[in-house]
Amino acid sequence: MSADPAGEGAAAVHRVAVVSGGSRGLGRTLVERLLADGWRVATFSRRANEFTAATAEAHPEDFHWAPADLGEPESMRVFARNVGRRFGRVDLLVNNAGVLHQELLLTTPSKQIDSLITENLTSPIQLTQACARLMTRHGGGNIINISSINAIRGYRGVSVYAAAKAGLDGFSRSLARELGAFNIRVNSIVPGFFDSDMTADVTDRNREKIQHRTPLGRLGTVDEIADAILFLTSARAHFVTGQSLVIDGGITC
Repeated sequence: MSADPAGEGAAAVHRVAVVSGGSRGLGRTLVERLLADGWRVATFSRRANEFTAATAEAHPEDFHWAPADLGEPESMRVFARNVGRRFGRVDLLVNNAGVLHQELLLTTPSKQIDSLITENLTSPIQLTQACARLMTRHGGGNIINISSINAIRGYRGVSVYAAAKAGLDGFSRSLARELGAFNIRVNSIVPGFFDSDMTADVTDRNREKIQHRTPLGRLGTVDEIADAILFLTSARAHFVTGQSLVIDGGITC
């Protein structure tokens, strides 16, 4: 699938993607697929792992990893600034990293509430601002925020997480209005239940319940979510902005 976030066609060279949380799960899959499609890719996580080390060795010119923490919003700005220094531009941002904590609101400590909002909303906004400024210098770009079906369907124990993800959807729509004049598209992907680190602890019984409630009868796969993201980066989506694309097998319909 061809990807061309700035609308520059096949002549564009050294397209640069920033993927937050690219050391594992969906982020890792996006890093791998973007590199395979000819992108230069920058990502961060709290700690390096075997994947980031091996990828840096295999793609020394095209891959950049650095430590950064969603709990420290200023580290988002530092990371984006360093990406600009290394690669000179940013064409695509995927705000993939996030943190899920399940607990009833009545017992959730204030510190935990602040942490969830910071990690799932404030830090992505800070990273977006820094990357969007780089995009405006080079003719445009593409911003994709990874939301959650928790933002559109109520579930017990995730009210704060859901609030942050709903905020990210609203942020995407308003920002699409602001940045359209700079040829920057902004959309959000709203995944349903798919096999990932966040669903690894789901019991077999609850997994069966989710599958039963899902019209397609199964959980999604990480590649199916990645396919939707890569669609939004492609020439086929050049007139799509300000939208939230739900990929959930129909569980919210």
